[in-house]
Amino acid sequence: MKPHIKEIASRIRFLREDAGISRESLAASLNIPIDQYIAYEAGETEFPVSIMDDIATYFNIELSTIITGEEPKLKIYCVTRSGKGVTAKRFSDYNYEALAYKMANKNMEPFLVTIPYEEDAEIVFHSHPGKEFEFILEGSLEFTINGKTITLREGDSIFLDSSYPHGIRAVGGKPCRVLAVIN
Repeated sequence: MKPHIKEIASRIRFLREDAGISRESLAASLNIPIDQYIAYEAGETEFPVSIMDDIATYFNIELSTIITGEEPKLKIYCVTRSGKGVTAKRFSDYNYEALAYKMANKNMEPFLVTIPYEEDAEIVFHSHPGKEFEFILEGSLEFTINGKTITLREGDSIFLDSSYPHGIRAVGGKPCRVLAVIN
């Protein structure tokens, strides 16, 4: 299920306005240009998951509340059936499917990520607080962190300090599917 961009933007605008915070102040806290934030909040551009996660942290709510509009209620376990996770974009055309969006009080977020193959795709670097674990389910992934480029293939994994700039791209002529766990 893919939530509508404008619905997410509206939820974030409500959170900001309800807290009495200006767009400029929130954009500065998120370390993004104000014009980019305005485009996100207007629903003109989809919020990347990383920015939504920063907003959730800022307002002390669950990321899934921003994505779905519902507060997670499950506390013991959560089952997400194949293809039934909540999807969002994070960067470029990457598709992130949240796998535990119904679970409350998470200290990690598991995603099924599909990275499309594009010949000569440019790697976009990003960083965020916390740690990250990625397990390659299908295809091959070129992973660059701290000046080191590593090719990961099906069955390989990487655990990293995500505060270091890192970037990925699918290689080998086909998309790559990854189980990513972010905290």
